Amino acid sequence: MTHAFLHWLGRTPVQTFILSPLAVIAFELIWRGGEIRFVPWGMPLLAWGYLQYRLVGRYRLQLGGGGPGMAAPPKRIVAQGPYRYTRNPMYLGHLIFMSGLALTFWSPFALLLLVLRAAWFQYRVMGDEARLEATFGAEYTAYRAQVKRWIPGVL
Repeated sequence: MTHAFLHWLGRTPVQTFILSPLAVIAFELIWRGGEIRFVPWGMPLLAWGYLQYRLVGRYRLQLGGGGPGMAAPPKRIVAQGPYRYTRNPMYLGHLIFMSGLALTFWSPFALLLLVLRAAWFQYRVMGDEARLEATFGAEYTAYRAQVKRWIPGVL
């Protein structure tokens, strides 16, 4: 049971959508002496990021096969829908959520977590891309040349 729980805690969605908000709330309560700053206009980013992660994940599974995450990589390249604009729309959903967390709680700690998660996702994407290129070869190389990694048309 302990191994299963630790495995669950290590999952990326658990870290982003459960542990990060809990850590931010705990930090802010301690830092601000029991008070929380709450900025409601950050909440749409929380919803957008989570929904993007969930809906794009379902979309990828339907079209690309494989399993959730890269433990069971896709069997086909998905280059339509959100994947025609960015190669990593699910990971981008995580970062949008983390941006919303920083804004909703107006938290420098959440901003630090966002920066650390962005660096971690960049590192993870590099490994994912190497595996996808090894699996799909020229087809993935052509897709990568046409679609930006993070922000459509920019980065």
